[in-house]
Amino acid sequence: KLVSEYGFQWTDPTKPILNDKGAQELSFNVYSSKNASAKDYNDMKIMKDLYESTNVFVNWENVSESIYSQQKNLIFGNKDQRPDAIYHAGMGAGEILKYAKRKVLVPISDYLDYMPNFKKLLEERPDIKAQIVNVEDGKIYSLPRIEEMGLLQNPNILFLNRAWTQAAIDAGALTGVTADDLKDGLALKYDQMEALLTYWRDNDMNGNGKADDERPLSFVYNNWQGNQCDLYGMFGINDNLEHRIIVDGKVTYTVQDPRFKEATNFIADWVTKGLIDKASFDQSQDVFLANGKGTEKYGAFYWWESETVVSNPENYITCAPLIGPDGSQTVCISNNPEVGAGEVVIFSECQNVEVLLAYFDRYYDPVISAQINYGPIGIVYEEERDEKGMLVQKPVPEGLTTDELRLQNAPLGIIYLGEYAWNNVVNMEPRAKLRLDRLTAYVTPYMPANVKQCLTMPFTSDELNVIANLET
Repeated sequence: KLVSEYGFQWTDPTKPILNDKGAQELSFNVYSSKNASAKDYNDMKIMKDLYESTNVFVNWENVSESIYSQQKNLIFGNKDQRPDAIYHAGMGAGEILKYAKRKVLVPISDYLDYMPNFKKLLEERPDIKAQIVNVEDGKIYSLPRIEEMGLLQNPNILFLNRAWTQAAIDAGALTGVTADDLKDGLALKYDQMEALLTYWRDNDMNGNGKADDERPLSFVYNNWQGNQCDLYGMFGINDNLEHRIIVDGKVTYTVQDPRFKEATNFIADWVTKGLIDKASFDQSQDVFLANGKGTEKYGAFYWWESETVVSNPENYITCAPLIGPDGSQTVCISNNPEVGAGEVVIFSECQNVEVLLAYFDRYYDPVISAQINYGPIGIVYEEERDEKGMLVQKPVPEGLTTDELRLQNAPLGIIYLGEYAWNNVVNMEPRAKLRLDRLTAYVTPYMPANVKQCLTMPFTSDELNVIANLET
């Protein structure tokens, strides 16, 4: 019936998935959390464009991220009021195992023939398939987000206020560094950094008549980027938020390293002395970014780019990792995965699963992925492509930041942007290119060859229960 009456087809990505009758008589309800800055997905241009190209009507029910976290268990527990799918589901491996056993979720891998893009991806990338397969029955119950840029394993770059540092040199508070040294790549020893932070703490560096609004060193504690972990590099530890890393081929828990205690006490001393902004430990990412705008407050901070944090990024230089008491100089190696499993799940009550999955399969086309991730052609991307036929970002409208433009117009979620896409389909946004250049120059050279990420590993239900007890 889907084929004969509703014109259902899934093999030609240039043609609609349904005919006009199908567009009128079939629809899907998809529940999704969204960023507070984003438009309602029903009003987003990319979603309207997808409807015009597929004839698949999706009614989006958007809620805030906090409401979703509150309602998540209720949705899964009440089969009479479930939507057809959840987008931005944020499903962990244990949750997927639990609900797959209860037959709450559709085994998506049973429908791969209707998903040519996703099926090809899994065939070409068995490493990705291994990260999303349910280890207990070998099936796939969620759609992943895949964005491979080589950024996520290094989430921190240290930025330093050049003018404030020059003032400390002129006052004799910082020795061993000259004005000529104040350029990208500067490497400071731990005691030089301490002297610098102390000078900033005690002086009205921004000249606003207040000596207590300067923030010598700031970050966002336990944030996925711009966090505290690189400070542990002064003691030779490649730490991350999970304190779990692979060293010489062995999974290592960094908290068990004697140097971890030494580093923690050292960092705590900087906090007690007011050298590290105490707000770093309870501020949100949004508050951290807001505090960087307007009057200069930050002497030094960790983030991916100064351009996002402060109003005058030209006044900040990019530093190499700090050098510790024993000469150690290394960086955090995060376990942030470039494959985000559990992004979309389909409920077993969903009618016409084949159609919804054929629709979601279009998201894995690189041109669509770029628009889902950054915003649509005509708003974020130019209508005309460059000489290589690749998408090019438009200038950001005056009065908006790149983040604001993106969040307003891009739903994010399930995409596949990998090496092929970056070389043939879409130009990286300038910000991402800048990050890669800085990481290549000032961060990755300080990554030991024998230290690797400890990515998410597949576990059975019993193993997950053991782990949960141990972590508690």
